[in-house]
Amino acid sequence: MDVHASVYKSEADRRRVHDLYRAELDAWPVAHDEIVVPTRMGDTFVVASGPEDGPAVLLLHGTMATAAMWREEMPVLAAGRRVFAVDVIGDAGFSAPARPALTTDAHALWLLDVLAGLGGSHVHLVGLSFGGWVAIDFASRCPDRVSSLTLITPGGVADRNVLVWALPLLVLGSWGAKKVMQRILGPAPAVRSEDQQRLGALSAAIFEGMRPRTGGLRTFTDDVLARLQMPTLVLLGAEDVTMDSGAIAQRFRRLVPGATVEVLAGKRHFLGDQSAAIDGFLRGARRAAS
Repeated sequence: MDVHASVYKSEADRRRVHDLYRAELDAWPVAHDEIVVPTRMGDTFVVASGPEDGPAVLLLHGTMATAAMWREEMPVLAAGRRVFAVDVIGDAGFSAPARPALTTDAHALWLLDVLAGLGGSHVHLVGLSFGGWVAIDFASRCPDRVSSLTLITPGGVADRNVLVWALPLLVLGSWGAKKVMQRILGPAPAVRSEDQQRLGALSAAIFEGMRPRTGGLRTFTDDVLARLQMPTLVLLGAEDVTMDSGAIAQRFRRLVPGATVEVLAGKRHFLGDQSAAIDGFLRGARRAAS
């Protein structure tokens, strides 16, 4: 298991990222609580918004990110729901720096601890990229704990080897990190709001100062994907350089016939604000369960 020193390139990088993240949390768009949940992998930091008696929705961000990536979705999703934006372990947020092996059930066990600490028996699970991989892994192992599954550009289904071209750029400092971000996220808008500028500064600091995971994600077998019998939404970018969106769509349509699969034209790995699509799906999933 990797330790804290391996997550960031230096202590100064860690402080820079965490200071920018704290500024992002201080500007959170809705009222929120900050919760620390003890788990077998160490403490897990959670940003909770919305009514405490609302349906539980748990958000898992992608790698090289924090729970702040959900700030645009939060006002819509937290209207009538209790939304938990989790800092995934081993990443840039305030959770423990543990990076357990991706070939084991360690992340599923960690997420069970998180749910127990939050007092939930089941949850609507939303995961993006690496968070999507964690969500699929958990939902396939613990389907009775997942009311619905939303996957945004999920890893582990039809990945491309990004590290072949990304690692040489990342060693070139801020210039290389910027190039990696552009290829994955697309060019930044010419005019950005204050919120977008702040989040962009945080993302740049993470890409410059954090050591990426270098182990490839375990590819899910057909049998694993076929276990996803809960209501499922899959959102993909047609121009995603990190994965084969067409192959992902085909696998889900073949193996999870009830899944709703959308491939968005012109979109890369980061799809932008998808609150309307997620909100509509969650409303439908709740009606189907009632």
